Amino acid sequence: MIHTDLSRYDNSDFKLGRGVVVRTIWYFINTLVFKSYLLPINSIKIGLLRLFGARVGKGVVIKPNVNIKYPWRLSIGEHTWIGEEVWIDNLTTVAIGANCCLSQGAFLLCGNHDFKKSTFDLITLPITLEDGVWIGAKSIVCPGVKAFSHSVLAVNSVATRDMEAYFVYQGNPAQKVKSRTIVE
Repeated sequence: MIHTDLSRYDNSDFKLGRGVVVRTIWYFINTLVFKSYLLPINSIKIGLLRLFGARVGKGVVIKPNVNIKYPWRLSIGEHTWIGEEVWIDNLTTVAIGANCCLSQGAFLLCGNHDFKKSTFDLITLPITLEDGVWIGAKSIVCPGVKAFSHSVLAVNSVATRDMEAYFVYQGNPAQKVKSRTIVE
């Protein structure tokens, strides 16, 4: 049986956080400025994020072709680097600390659906990346994950649980594989 009444799927507590006009303007700015290679000027990107409510520290670098769902739910600490093709799907709060690196193609995913319910309710959980965290290329950070200080998620790995400070995680699901030693 095919159901055409999609309202039965709209029973979560999810709130968009801004009105339709602001969301529409952001959609076009995100598409034309962030998700493209047409405007590589970092200071303009930072200014636009702040204009739409993001908290962004000094020295942040945002490379071309980055997708940010809702800037009003984003905070980025100082001297953080966000690489090409990063997708921040922040249906709820994403807090990125100082001196972090989100490598090319990293995906921060704040939402999922409850497959146990016939209504397939949306579930949203925040993501926190503390200072010094490195998310490797093509890696995924799942809803509700907290990456503690200076933890690393290796290339093409999936973090489904919190990551302890100063450890490297690898695989799907990511497992702790070794400690991270910082040499000054």
